[in-house]
Amino acid sequence: MKNLKKLLAIACVLAMTSTVFAGCGSSAGTKDSSDKKVTVDIFQFKVECKDALQKATKEYMDEHKNVTINLQTVGGGQDYGAALKAKFASGEEPAIYNIGGPQDVQDWKEKLEDLSDQPWVSKAYDGTLDAVKDGSKIYGLPFDMEGYGLIYNKAILKKAGIDADSIKTYADLEKAVQTLDSKKKDLGLTAVFGTAGKETWVAGLHDSNLPFALELKDGVSAFKAKSINFTYANGFKKLLDLQNKYAYKPDGTDKSINSVDYSTQVEKLFSLGKVALIEQGNWIYSTVSGIDKNIADNMGLLPMPVDGGKDGCIAVGVPMYWSVNCKKDAATKKAAKDFLNWLYTSDKGKSMIINDFKFIPALKGYDAANLQPVDPISKEINKFSKAGNTIPWVFMGYPTGWGQNKLGVDIQKYTAGEMTWDKLVEDAKSTWADSRK
Repeated sequence: MKNLKKLLAIACVLAMTSTVFAGCGSSAGTKDSSDKKVTVDIFQFKVECKDALQKATKEYMDEHKNVTINLQTVGGGQDYGAALKAKFASGEEPAIYNIGGPQDVQDWKEKLEDLSDQPWVSKAYDGTLDAVKDGSKIYGLPFDMEGYGLIYNKAILKKAGIDADSIKTYADLEKAVQTLDSKKKDLGLTAVFGTAGKETWVAGLHDSNLPFALELKDGVSAFKAKSINFTYANGFKKLLDLQNKYAYKPDGTDKSINSVDYSTQVEKLFSLGKVALIEQGNWIYSTVSGIDKNIADNMGLLPMPVDGGKDGCIAVGVPMYWSVNCKKDAATKKAAKDFLNWLYTSDKGKSMIINDFKFIPALKGYDAANLQPVDPISKEINKFSKAGNTIPWVFMGYPTGWGQNKLGVDIQKYTAGEMTWDKLVEDAKSTWADSRK
């Protein structure tokens, strides 16, 4: 990919310095040449790629008759971190699972296999492995590169007479939203925004990343920070208030925003042209395309500017990493590693990564013309990145569970009118500090 290296160099401001953790030893090699029957259980978070991953596992099993791969996906409206802990506690430990960054490396250090001897490691772009490094050890393979902001329906904004390229600041966004609201009837809109208030990861992780990327600068700062100032709290409040004011509300009240889940937001509102804007990223393309390909192919990406912060930027980073359970037997670990290497480096696997998964690869080796991202949001991410208009994903360095289970829940309370903003900010500071003790 001609511009990918530049994309990653910019996006990976989130690169994190190593912290010293204990871990598991690595088994040499990636191929199990024996005919021994092996079962590899995968427990993964990305619901959007479930079908593509199912296809990939079938292709792999067709080529490796001795390997059986079982796939379980837990994500979307569910807390993957909590589900992963429950999975391990049940005694049904997966061979392949997902971690997010240095906090997860610390939390899962006793179950992580060193993958530093794997063929794909040399292909990783600079910075993409730093979040899962411990000295010379590497504990995760990056899923891909992703970016998010406000995804918009180009046809709707054009009909409303709005130049999307001119939206850089919070004031620009507010003006555009007010214009859309004033023309809702003519545009066939139920609301301007489709806000997935039920999903605490949206507000607690992705939305909150916007102010904290400005304060904490990168993921390692977030991971090491003993406290937060919440410097951009007021600007963040304005952005949340704007979304709440013009959001789809099932029963007309702000509280009902909290009943809108990811499926409703993406499939029933945006994909059916009922709302103009949703806060999501390039991972939604396959879902939208399966409902209305015309809408999917005519999506655009807007920044989510925090008033007083950095204007015109989107958040770009590595969403998650594939890891291998070091407690599994040697044959299972070899099969797990071989599948991951096959998926990201074989000709067949790379084709699926681009055409079925719709990923922006975090590895080199995708320069061929037929291996370029084709969806419009990935193209938009390239545009923002080439212009230097990105901020890092710092939420991977949040204290365990803080963003989703603490801040995300408090944002729901604020939306419902059950908590003041001052109390939310106070609680965010205190719960962060308590988590770092």
